This record gives sequence, structure tokens and C-alpha cells, in this order.
Amino acid sequence: MVSRLASRQWAVYLLIGATCLGLLPPSATAQPGLPPPPVLPPNSGGGSITVPGSPLNASPPQAPSCPQVADTDLKLVSSSANASLLKRSWKAYGDRFIHPDGYVIDYKAVDQRTTSEGQAYAMLRAVMINDQATFDKTLAWAEANLDRPGDSLWSWHWNTASGIQDPHFATDSDVDAITALIFAARRWDCQAYEDLAKQKLDDLWRLAIADIQGKQFLLPGDRAAFQKPNQVVVNPSYFAPYAYRLFAQVDQKNNWNSLIGDGYGLLDDITAFSSAGLPADWLAFNPQTEQFETLPPGRRIQSDYSFDAFRVWWRVGLDANWNNSAPAKAYLKKHLPTLAEDWREDKTIKAVINLDGEDQVEYEATAQYAMLYPVMKMVDRTAAFEIFKDKLLGNYSKSLWDGEDAYYTNNLAWFALLPPQGPRELLKP
Repeated sequence: MVSRLASRQWAVYLLIGATCLGLLPPSATAQPGLPPPPVLPPNSGGGSITVPGSPLNASPPQAPSCPQVADTDLKLVSSSANASLLKRSWKAYGDRFIHPDGYVIDYKAVDQRTTSEGQAYAMLRAVMINDQATFDKTLAWAEANLDRPGDSLWSWHWNTASGIQDPHFATDSDVDAITALIFAARRWDCQAYEDLAKQKLDDLWRLAIADIQGKQFLLPGDRAAFQKPNQVVVNPSYFAPYAYRLFAQVDQKNNWNSLIGDGYGLLDDITAFSSAGLPADWLAFNPQTEQFETLPPGRRIQSDYSFDAFRVWWRVGLDANWNNSAPAKAYLKKHLPTLAEDWREDKTIKAVINLDGEDQVEYEATAQYAMLYPVMKMVDRTAAFEIFKDKLLGNYSKSLWDGEDAYYTNNLAWFALLPPQGPRELLKP
């Protein structure tokens, strides 16, 4: 476990992690365990070590011990025409991607890695479909194998060859895991899940909140890695306003609601940086010029619209559908028409587009169509139906999307087909 690493090993991990995140040039060190190039579906890593001087936990957190509920039938919280498909695909996903020990395998990665993202997605899906056994198994494995010294968050990258490859945390994964824990506490009536969520919320606020242009924003990882005097690195796909509303219900110590209005303001600024009105995977904010900037070539995180940025539509769409959020609806109606027009003209949207709206690749991504489908209905219902029929159902076979190795696509497509109204019974205490 990371908590038992010797200081020399920890220093090596920090060097590797900084290179993975693009904070050092690729030539600065050897590159074991690097994530795939940005054009592939990434968990882009997060980024932090413990801030010097921050209080340490006396011991790593333990996975909650909750009784198994009597009702073990797979079923959604809300009714859905897609219920049978979602149950079949969840079973197929578990058989293919979730190891019996509880870790999720990304077969497309060079090292067939396990990520905090994968563990969190599995937990979120499990609670949505009433699979407490899988929820507990994936949670327990992550708590035991991805733990970090000094906090309750998860290291983002692990593999079977040598364990933790990068001890930095990724805030999108922690946000999704905390959301799943709060839902689990409510669906299966066990306070221990919420207690762990509160511990993680406190650590996340302590380590990853930054001030940008007078607005509070959740960084992709620790301030020590992502906030420098001349640069603050942001990932707009990590912005999760629906989750912040949920967090505010259980954590009165930290002002999670403040991140919502501030976050939408920054998201507007970030998207306005693109002449095509598209969110970027990653951008840098320069505090000295008070301007956003693209990340320089050569880094492993880049400022295109691609696999990370697809999730902006999903996360903002959840806030629109679950909470009837006016700023969410305004953002989507303002920025989706660019891609809707691309679809109407060519019946295709490329997987990587630069911020000037120019296609960078010739291939498509089912993951993008999955994230567009639930929100495209707000601006073009015909386009949404065509995307669903041609790209989601069209790429679905043997209960999986894009074949048996597409870990990222299978998660995003599954989330896209959940009932749009959300798990109503779980959204309130």
C-alpha cells in the first residue's frame, strides 16, 4: 500500500506521476506506466501528493461493514424502457471487466490497468441497479489497494504487475465514488456508507479547492500539483454540479453549494475560449494575465475537445435533468448546436476536434455519442433519436458496446441510457 512506501520509492512515484500529468516533459525521465495518448479514452489522472503540514489520518479508512439487503433483484430506482438492456449489459460488464477480487480492468490500456475512475464507475452503476454485493466488493478492494498516506482519497493508477503506479488522486473519480456512497447509504439504509463519504468530502475540500478569478473551483487533483503561481490547470469535465448539491446535504462543514454558481461561470469562460464553443479536455489559467491558455504541445494532457471533454455534456445534463438547473439548460442550449449541426450535415461527429472546430481525426467515438444522446434531446430531438438508433444501438452487441475491451465506452453508454429523471428517491435525504 502507498502508506507503507519508503521515502525513496515515494519520490520515484512523484516523478513518474508528474510526467504522466504533463507537469514534466516526457523526456525528463523514463516512462513506465504512462497513460495512453490523449486521443484514447483516458482516466487522465488527477494530481496530488499530500500538502506539507496537512493533518494525517491515524490509519487508512476501512470499507464500511453494512448488512446485505434481502432484496437482491437487479432493478433501477426509476422505471425505464431501457431496464432490460441495462440489466443485461451490467451483468456482461461485471463478467468481463470486474475481477472476482473486486478490481476493474481496462483492457485497452497497455498495462491493463485499474483506475480509481473504474472503481467509482462500478460503484455508481452497482447502486443504480441494486447490486450491493458488487458495490461492496469494488469499494472494499479500492479502500485496501488504492489508499494514500494522509487522506481517504484513492490513488488513480494500479496494475497487477506492481501495484500502485501513480499515487496522485483524480477528483472526478473521488466525486463519483462519494456520490455512489451517498446513494448507497439511502438505497440500502446504512449510515456507514455516508460516514465514509463525509470523510472523503472533507479531504477533497481540504486538498483540491482553488480560487480562480475570484471563483471557487474543484481542481483535477491536489493544489500542490495543479495550482502554481503562473498557471492553474483545469479539466472542465470534472465539474459535477449535481454532485455538489448532493454533497451539501450531508456535509455542512464545507460550502459545496458555492462551487455551483462559480463553476458555471468558469465553465462559460472556459468554453468561450474556444471559437467553436466547445469545452476542452484541459486548459491552463494564467493568474498573471487573467487569461485561459492552451497547454503547450508535448504534454500528455492537451487542449482539444475529445474523450475527457465528452463528459461535460453528461455532467451538466445530469444537473439539468435531476435538478431542473437553469444555468445547466442555458449552457447546453448555447453550446450543443455546433455539434448538432455537424450531425445534421454529415451524420457523424469526429472524436477529436480542436478548439477552432477543426476535425483532428477521421474516426468517431461511441463514448461521445453516449454523452451527447441524453442532452441532444434539448436542442434537436431528431438528431438525438438518430444518435440513439445508429450509434448506441448500432454499436451494441452481445450486451456490450464496441466489443469486449471497451471499458470506457461501456461505462459512458450505460450511464447515458439511465432514466433521465434520475434516481428520485436517492436525491433527497
